[in-house]
Amino acid sequence: MPGRILVVDDIPANVRLLEAKLSSEYFDVIAASSGPQALEVARAEAPDIILLDVMMPGMDGFEACKRLKTDPQTAHIPVVMVTALSDPSDRVRGLEAGADDFLTKPVRDIALFARVRSLIRLKMVMDEWRLRQQTSSELGIVPPTSTPEHESYHHARILICEASPIETANLQEVLSRDGHDLQVAATVQDSQRLAASGDVDLVIVDLALGDDEALRLCSHLRAQERTRQTPILLIAEEDQTAKLAKSLDLGVNDYLVQPVDRNELLARVHTQIRRRRFQDRLRASYMQSLSMALTDQLTGLYNRNYLMTHLSGLMQRTLASGKALALAMIDVDNFKQVNDTYGHAAGDEVLAELARRMTHHTRNFDTVARFGGEEFVVVMPDITAELAMLVAERLRLRVAESPMTLKSGQALPITVSIGVAVSRHQADRSEDLLSRADRALYAAKREGRNRVVLANDTAAGAVTLAAEIAGLKERVEKLGARAEPI
Repeated sequence: MPGRILVVDDIPANVRLLEAKLSSEYFDVIAASSGPQALEVARAEAPDIILLDVMMPGMDGFEACKRLKTDPQTAHIPVVMVTALSDPSDRVRGLEAGADDFLTKPVRDIALFARVRSLIRLKMVMDEWRLRQQTSSELGIVPPTSTPEHESYHHARILICEASPIETANLQEVLSRDGHDLQVAATVQDSQRLAASGDVDLVIVDLALGDDEALRLCSHLRAQERTRQTPILLIAEEDQTAKLAKSLDLGVNDYLVQPVDRNELLARVHTQIRRRRFQDRLRASYMQSLSMALTDQLTGLYNRNYLMTHLSGLMQRTLASGKALALAMIDVDNFKQVNDTYGHAAGDEVLAELARRMTHHTRNFDTVARFGGEEFVVVMPDITAELAMLVAERLRLRVAESPMTLKSGQALPITVSIGVAVSRHQADRSEDLLSRADRALYAAKREGRNRVVLANDTAAGAVTLAAEIAGLKERVEKLGARAEPI
């Protein structure tokens, strides 16, 4: 998941040090030596995250952060302020300026990598929601959405997972001033029950719950559909860096270090609640757009109209950041025979079940659409040709290995052919990418169907996926002895 990171510092040695650390983890690093330059580079390069030094001559980090967060073009980029300042009031000032987190000099590698990966994951999710909302706005279906800073942070439902009565009372006293509905759980079991019982805007977890009990709770919250998107704010001791890093990998959104400063607590809580409500509004807006003719009525997938608009914007954003984008075009083999033999109602059932399998076996930020008839498209951003082929081959296998059962009880063995194309150049157009995938699809048909073909005019056309693909194909061949595909 490495991404592009903008490092901003007026001292070249500091830039080189961070660049060496991040490059060793395969991040792409760009640099700026001042606040004004950082604003220009951020707009031009669209980094995935910004590491911003606080103490710089002229425009300091606080002012630079504020300007980044008020510019619609850069407001969505996570900002981590890097500082030698230890006063909580400085952290609060940074958070109020829009900073997502702080790293204290000298920067510890484990904290640096964990925080960067966590924020890039968050940005990927938010970018996808923002892009979908933008697509809907361009189609004239829903009005554009503002920014998290415009969301209210009052009257939220907050779950406090804390074993200490004293710490619980302190948290309640501070948070009650914003009119929040506060619930308290002293054990992991009670926390899980309360979190699952209703919509919670924020969960605050103390690492002192017990031996790794807090981390188990965080893992559980992220594994459950009801709480997967709920923000988690962790409270830890100064010497628990390793556990903090682990918690960020598990999906914790933010953390505080004891002793907890009241103003910093409020600032971080406000940020998480605003972000949650902003994401909820994006999701609600998106769902509204889906109900207004952006989905295919039969399968529930995106329709061709949405796909073409979304793909154009996605290609522009993805390719501009130097990343690749893959597209798989999928066609049901001999689908006319299904309609002719079993009727069009049976054909509709096959298409609906195929849509369900495609959605289940692709990544949650991939776009799956019905292109028309029995043709489907899967758009996969930020992916290599090798991985795109593996995703397509896995999908082909999942279709072939399990016959589709109709409402009548009839089991139909179905297969699909898939063409994959990869785009890496900013000059590429969505129509060109679709055309290459379409040619690869028809090559798969000519070669006997029930197979995946990579467009040979991509940079990765000669790639072979020997071990992985061979193993999957061997399983399908064994299945073929039991069920002859239509």
